[in-house]
Amino acid sequence: MADSFWSDADRHLVRYSGAGRFTPEIIERAEGSFVYTADGRRLLDFTSGQMSAILGHSHPAVVATVQRQAATLDHLFSGMLSRPVVELARRLAGTLPEPLEKVLLLTTGAESNEAAIRMAKLVTGRHEVVSFARSWHGMTQAAASATYSSGRKGYGPAAPGNFAIPTPNSYRPDFTTPDGELDWRRQLDYAFELFDAQSVGSLAACIVEPILSSGGVLDLPPGYLGALRDKCHERGGLLILDEAQTGLCRTGDWYAFQRDGVVPDILTLSKTLGAGLPLAAVITSAEIEQIAHERSYLFFTTHVSDPLVAAVGNTVLDVLQRESLDRRAAELGAYLRKGLNGLKEQHDVIGDVRGRGLLVGLELSSDELGAAVTRRCLELGLHMNVVQLPGMGGVFRIAPPLTSSPAELDLGLEILDRAITDVTAGGSMGS
Repeated sequence: MADSFWSDADRHLVRYSGAGRFTPEIIERAEGSFVYTADGRRLLDFTSGQMSAILGHSHPAVVATVQRQAATLDHLFSGMLSRPVVELARRLAGTLPEPLEKVLLLTTGAESNEAAIRMAKLVTGRHEVVSFARSWHGMTQAAASATYSSGRKGYGPAAPGNFAIPTPNSYRPDFTTPDGELDWRRQLDYAFELFDAQSVGSLAACIVEPILSSGGVLDLPPGYLGALRDKCHERGGLLILDEAQTGLCRTGDWYAFQRDGVVPDILTLSKTLGAGLPLAAVITSAEIEQIAHERSYLFFTTHVSDPLVAAVGNTVLDVLQRESLDRRAAELGAYLRKGLNGLKEQHDVIGDVRGRGLLVGLELSSDELGAAVTRRCLELGLHMNVVQLPGMGGVFRIAPPLTSSPAELDLGLEILDRAITDVTAGGSMGS
């Protein structure tokens, strides 16, 4: 049966990642921090699915909500409203600082970023967009045009007016202070000198992640976000923060921007909001929404304001609040980083450990090791994701569910330790 499964997959599935490879396991079910394969293996999931399942897989409260809501009200015409939608909008606004209070509920991160960029362009009457050179914001038109980490070649012209600026990387700094540290202020000044030389004076928005995930789990230095906001506002643009992976407690705060005290003009949420189900949001101020409305803002989709996933979003907020998962993410994140730093002391190939809360990056010093360690981890029962970008070693994105136990984190650290040992020692690659 496994042979026919892979034969059918090879014959009928479109390969949608650049590498064109699927994980060589048939997944039958998932529960908590683990996924289970068709041949009875249990894999510890250190990526929360697609960096999304912050409550683990098949959380009982989410399962109950899906069963109840699907049986009563799942989908509506886009112009109709239901109680779960209005309740989620109200509750999301309640978790955010003023003036963020107007909410648009969508399905994916790309979709929410597309809607946010479209709103910024309409409200400002401008078209230029600035994002990081290692950014990932999605695969739809405007989101893809603001994405530079991969996927730009071969698809024709990107949307006009898109500009990349250098990504601040404290581990591999390009602009440095006399003591060798990253001089991000000089880097940022230089970035906007280049932008100003190319711009036609029509900046609509800067869109960034507070911690770049696909870019290598790069945390913006304290103070950077405020300085970027000022650069953006000085040129008439809006600041859009993409918190697809950092929002809703993962970093130890409800939102990553809270560390810096910088409130964006537009906030986008996705992955973590549905805890693995397709739910996203665009959140902005009443003032910006009013201008957009007066100018006939148009962005609706088949599944805009769907009640089923909105009900799930309310349940996600219930669990996050009831179990204080922001505090738990901070505590577990400190525990995980301590363990990873211990591995760093044992393995010369580990160059850096970074991140916040339960979004942690582990950078290997060699590009070649990443894929081999990933394969060995899978053989040993740990699912890991490695980002391999030019000029960087392999960077593991480690993002376990916020509901993980210390014992599960210990298991992941133990397997990772063994995998690195096996690969660097040239040991057996079998089980």
